[in-house]
Amino acid sequence: MEENISAQARDPQGNVVAGIDVGGTFTDLLLIDGSDGGRVYLAKTPTTVDNQAFGVVSALGATGFPIDGIDLIVHGTTTTTNAVLERRLAKTGMITTRGFRDVIELGRRTRPQAYGMTGSFVPIIPRNLRLEVSERVEASGAIRTPLDEAEMREAVQTLIAAGCESLVIHFLHSYANPAHERRATEIAAELWPNGYITAGHALLSEAREFERGVTASVNASVQPILERYVERLRKELAAKGYARDFLIMNGNGGMISARFVTRESAKTVMSGPASGVIAAAYTGKRAGFENLVTYDMGGTSTDVALIRNAEPAVSNEIEIEYAMPIHVPMVAVHTVGAGGGSIAWVDAMGRIQTGPESAGSEPGPACYGRGGSRPAITDADLVLGKLDPDNFAGGAIRLDTQASEQAITRDVGTRLLLNSVSAAFGICEVVDENMANAARVHAVENGKNISDNVMIAFGGAAPLHAARLCEKLGVEQCLVPQGAGVGSAIGFLKAPFGYEALASKLMRLSRFDACEVNALLDGLKTTAESFVRAGTNNAITREITAFMRYAGQGWEIPVPLPDRAFKPADEVSLKDAFRDNYARFFGRAIDGLDGLEIEIVTWSVKAQDVRPAPARHEITMGTRTVAASQTREVFDPATGTVQVSAIIERADLSPGDRISGPAVIVERETSTVVTTLFDAALQSDGSILLIRKGVQA
Repeated sequence: MEENISAQARDPQGNVVAGIDVGGTFTDLLLIDGSDGGRVYLAKTPTTVDNQAFGVVSALGATGFPIDGIDLIVHGTTTTTNAVLERRLAKTGMITTRGFRDVIELGRRTRPQAYGMTGSFVPIIPRNLRLEVSERVEASGAIRTPLDEAEMREAVQTLIAAGCESLVIHFLHSYANPAHERRATEIAAELWPNGYITAGHALLSEAREFERGVTASVNASVQPILERYVERLRKELAAKGYARDFLIMNGNGGMISARFVTRESAKTVMSGPASGVIAAAYTGKRAGFENLVTYDMGGTSTDVALIRNAEPAVSNEIEIEYAMPIHVPMVAVHTVGAGGGSIAWVDAMGRIQTGPESAGSEPGPACYGRGGSRPAITDADLVLGKLDPDNFAGGAIRLDTQASEQAITRDVGTRLLLNSVSAAFGICEVVDENMANAARVHAVENGKNISDNVMIAFGGAAPLHAARLCEKLGVEQCLVPQGAGVGSAIGFLKAPFGYEALASKLMRLSRFDACEVNALLDGLKTTAESFVRAGTNNAITREITAFMRYAGQGWEIPVPLPDRAFKPADEVSLKDAFRDNYARFFGRAIDGLDGLEIEIVTWSVKAQDVRPAPARHEITMGTRTVAASQTREVFDPATGTVQVSAIIERADLSPGDRISGPAVIVERETSTVVTTLFDAALQSDGSILLIRKGVQA
């Protein structure tokens, strides 16, 4: 096992590197000692919610490896994500163009429930802390009304007196001409008691005032929180002898130095899920699978993503919750509030529901015996026989099956006249169907057929549910990587240093100005490469993208462009590239409308360091049938009955071994359930391939 993980994530310079994923329930760690032949250390410890830095240090300590001997730490954090979702934010004020303070509250005039009149919305900055000043820039960039500097100073003082810790400066059309925002920032810096000032154009130089305003507001609201966390972690690590810089993953799958990360704090939203997708893409490349659906189920939530041509999709239109768009590049992940710790309950209509409330690691599900009394998905998995109560988290937590049965019977079974096993099956079926539906929706939104993909399952709870999810989705193969229980931590060690710079410049192809485009892209290239160069000396590669649309449309599609200087004659090739990509997204281009123009709205330059391609290994369907020395009764969802299932230690398997379902393959960080409809084959890299019975190579 350790040899396979080491081969995948080992640092080529022989350094000691640690990848740490701070989740809502557990903190996962993978440490590889390159100086000792790539020796692998794994740890899974409870996340310390009040101060995540303690959990990070605890996970490092659990390895037994001296912290002062580590060369590099890379990690992702849920600090910003949780702060936004739970509205535990710094008090923030906004100064905006007169007449436009309600932009971030009016939004797009949508509803939380598209077909209902229920729901609520609370703007991230309350109206009394959104102040207006006289200034106006037109969409062309021309200044109509100069900035009233006296009003600006008065507004800053008012927000300081109101106790605001962070400040957002959000002026109309600042993407076209940021002069007023820059001057306002200078004025604010003279008065504001700290450095928590976010200018909208500096974070997101794009059109659309609502999205830019919300993104800037999120950034400002989490900036002090993230900086305090980074400083606490830095001090905790320094106290243990680690005095070097450490890296944090952004939501786009690229790494950035902790010294710079708080400048653009909003980009760390979805940091953890992004690392899992990076790890899945790498695993898929090694196995020769290019089209994947990733399934990452942890203790608090489940994340689903699509990978095409071995590259994770990145979106600039992530909405973390209703009316909360964060328009910075992020790996396109669909999140469901269902994890191993999600609470199961029965609603007023007699329907089983799961989440979004989670038991976390403290007090945890009822079976943890730490004071939790309400049933969670982990309790249902235990009652159904999927988990060994004596070998959970490598034996670190002994599970109480009786407590799970009592909690499920009391809160679910009694309400629905079901025994504990039937109620547990109902809980798992509901959560599995919710996750399957999330995958279907995500695929349909991207114009893909979900059953055409190979699933990659990782996270502590995903291998328990992956086979059933494949049954529901019609997916025929599922890969469970080596170290799946700490899969996101592996992703941190494979992620590149990356940065994406964007700028809005509306330009119709009929008036394509090559000189203006080249100047704009040169500036974006300089910005993106400077961030990457701060973290690596490797060669840097660039991707150029234009976000284009037919004139009159409300949204754009990404169109990859060549990385070279453009010429006036490129108008034709840009038009052809747009039409080809439009047809790929929507089935056909729009023809036959006289005068229908094509325009470019936003330009993007993504820079990242070059990493060596992973070594390929051949997929095997298994040639040797393995008989189990142990069995236990496990509920099988396909047959709806309890089945005597083989219990096999993953460490006892050899490449080429095939296990016929029903079976459970157990390891320290997780267990893989093989249902009656699937078999499993161990691969040369240590991963498990679940294969629907009857499927040939």
